[in-house]
Amino acid sequence: MTTAFASGYVRGLALAAREAQVAVAMADAEARRTLLEAMADQLLAGQGTILAANADDLAKAAANGATKATLDRLALNPERVQGMADALREVAAQPDPLGEITRSDTRPNGLVIERQRIPLGLVAMIYEARPNVTAEAAALCLKAGNAVLLRGGSEAAASNAAIAACLHAALREADLPEAAVSLVADTAREHVLELLQLSDLVDLAIPRGGESLIRFVAEHARVPVIKHYKGVCHLYVDRAADIELALGLLVDGKTSRPGVCNALETLLVHRDIATDFLPRALAVLASHGVEVRADEATRGFDSSLAPATDADYDAEFLDLVIAVKVVDDLHAALAHIARFGSDHTEVIATTDDATAQAFVRGTRSSAVMVNASSRFNDGGQLGLGAEIGISTTRLHAYGPMGAEALTIERFVVRGEGQRRHPPMG
Repeated sequence: MTTAFASGYVRGLALAAREAQVAVAMADAEARRTLLEAMADQLLAGQGTILAANADDLAKAAANGATKATLDRLALNPERVQGMADALREVAAQPDPLGEITRSDTRPNGLVIERQRIPLGLVAMIYEARPNVTAEAAALCLKAGNAVLLRGGSEAAASNAAIAACLHAALREADLPEAAVSLVADTAREHVLELLQLSDLVDLAIPRGGESLIRFVAEHARVPVIKHYKGVCHLYVDRAADIELALGLLVDGKTSRPGVCNALETLLVHRDIATDFLPRALAVLASHGVEVRADEATRGFDSSLAPATDADYDAEFLDLVIAVKVVDDLHAALAHIARFGSDHTEVIATTDDATAQAFVRGTRSSAVMVNASSRFNDGGQLGLGAEIGISTTRLHAYGPMGAEALTIERFVVRGEGQRRHPPMG
């Protein structure tokens, strides 16, 4: 055991959070709703402090050579702080997931068998340059009666601390323990290792960040992990696509925020529509500064394009770069997605309902979009208020995870003295 593990720094935080979770779970639905509203108020009241801290983080990250995608995820402004507050209010307004009876059956012996939602317990969030996660993960966990242990990246340390201070102020006002939202302020990697060993305290770990972080967590964890390694999202333009609609989906999916996991990374075009669609698509991508890496059929429309490799089709660029390929038909598109997809988001542009249904059936991603942008695979956009992550792991949750995904179902059995075996004699 390393010295860091022996110090018990993270174990101490987890023990306090585990104890605090009981108080959160015992609070009634109205108390938790009011708490989240108060947290939203505190974020807006503390906006100046949050933005000042974020400016320090951004300056340090830029000096350390952070990528444009990292800086975009890290950056806060008044609109994004307002967005965090709005997300907390939307979560607050949602139906309470705790205690919900999802099934009730009466057995022949008179036993009533119920399935009831209860909190997971203690959730560990491990994330990188995403300070909004500090607020949104806390809100979702608290809504579902959980406590949360937050370990953000060093590049967002000041922002995360400022946001956590606002959340703690609301917890104090509600007479609930601050430890229900515990921030691992020391961002040394050995503390992540310590956290991942706490199988007696942590019920679920959720990593959010780059592929290397998620693989590190999955490799070292002794606690359950929900993960998605990357978002290689495809747009397939069918032979029956509305070209204007498809162009709109392409521009929104690739250029609106290229550094996020639901951005498009690959464009697949049916051969029968390529002549009409691709010249316009290539022109519009160029007008937005997008670098195109293309197969030979696509390069037939523009020989200056860089040839695409398998590595390009497997890549999550997180930048203004896209891989393009002409395919013979729907089956070829599905085969390409099966080989290179990451189970995140797939999009089809088509006016043919049968083709759309075949695409939906033929893909296994956490979200399938029919004539809608990949950018809608987001908890807020799908009505969850916020998301604690997007799961591409086929466990109890798949896709964007809201408050309900942070609960589990247990059996509650109601009887009138029934026995499995009759008394002897």
